[in-house]
Amino acid sequence: MNGASREALAAARERLDALTDSTSVDVAQLADELAAVTALLDREAGLRRVLTDPAQPGDAKADLVRRLIGGQIGGAAADLVAGTTRARWSQSRDLVDALEELANTADLTEAEKTGTLDDVEDELFRFGRIVTSSIELRAALTDRAAGARAKTELLHRLLGGRAKPVTERLVTRLVTAPRGRSLEAGLESLSRLAAERRDRMVAVVTSAVPLSDGQKRRLGAALAKLYGRRMHLNLDVDPGVLGGIRVQVGDEVINGSLADRLDEAARRMAS
Repeated sequence: MNGASREALAAARERLDALTDSTSVDVAQLADELAAVTALLDREAGLRRVLTDPAQPGDAKADLVRRLIGGQIGGAAADLVAGTTRARWSQSRDLVDALEELANTADLTEAEKTGTLDDVEDELFRFGRIVTSSIELRAALTDRAAGARAKTELLHRLLGGRAKPVTERLVTRLVTAPRGRSLEAGLESLSRLAAERRDRMVAVVTSAVPLSDGQKRRLGAALAKLYGRRMHLNLDVDPGVLGGIRVQVGDEVINGSLADRLDEAARRMAS
């Protein structure tokens, strides 16, 4: 997002924070209702364009939201959605992206409140690795011919009782409403959003053998110093690394593996 949309999203995040700080708001219900509105606007391009039309007064668009969906969702969700439509958006799709982010953030806020956010981050990462390693599972979860109910039931069999309820809700929404993204990209986006709840970045660390607690602490401290922000480490083991570690932070890769050093030496010899 850029320009007006970025400002509108920032304001919406502040309103969401205010709502989730209230003990009277059911945050899980709020997340589900925001996700339902996201799905509605994703389907209804005409309505989406009306609600983001800069020529229409903000109050008129907010009133339209209340007339259309005010009786189908709770007051907190209706107020939040109405507030987003008062803002200016650079593109109509930005409003839908923002509502989806708000829904996911509400669930992650609930995890933060219950002290399970670290678990959710780890579970999202591990589920991504499971999907990557299983062609059959990925095919089942991304099959366009399979209905949302079948995918939901499959995910419940996989995650129910094994992962936090927040993790299951987030993954289920992603799988049943991917909105044009790959499953891997969606999971990465969720992991990034979870890390941002604690103002930290995500580092994917691949090593030949599991790192000790001391190694993890030292690596985390070194990366935090390098990037100027706290780090959440997603740990993966790959014997093919041969030695050392490989660290990826966003699009940047810090390669310290023996295998990569051997490859580099071979390239130098060949040249």
